[in-house]
Amino acid sequence: MKTAAIIIIAIISFCEVSFAQADNAAGGSAYDSSLAKSLGADEYGMKHYVIGFLKAGPVKIQDSVQREELQRKHLKNIMRLAAEGTLIVAGPFLDDQVLRGMFIFNVKTVEEARTIAETDPAVKAGALVLELHPWYGSAALVETQRIHKKIEKRSVAE
Repeated sequence: MKTAAIIIIAIISFCEVSFAQADNAAGGSAYDSSLAKSLGADEYGMKHYVIGFLKAGPVKIQDSVQREELQRKHLKNIMRLAAEGTLIVAGPFLDDQVLRGMFIFNVKTVEEARTIAETDPAVKAGALVLELHPWYGSAALVETQRIHKKIEKRSVAE
């Protein structure tokens, strides 16, 4: 499980660095100090986040109607947190394993992320548990929600 988490973090970090290097090599680097400041970026264009790995919890809901309702509430909570700017990346893993999905919280401490995560109906119900880790990544991730809204035809929470 820890190996999978490390691999995922390494891939995200590698992609961020690769894209930044490709942009710089193409002459596309035009440092914008006001944008960097508004995103909370340090001198490397990075910032601190908390990454969360959602795992299958001890509670298994057998009734399909109850399971679907809990999932709908879970997705609505994700949308609420994204709209607040607290949650900047969220999504499921598609291989139906114990590791179910991930969150990237726009907070500095694991304690802040834990408090926010405890608002999730699936976490409250015990259907999911969350493993949290401090993480350092591109400050540009803060723009994910704004961009996503421009390309989303339909909400997953519908």
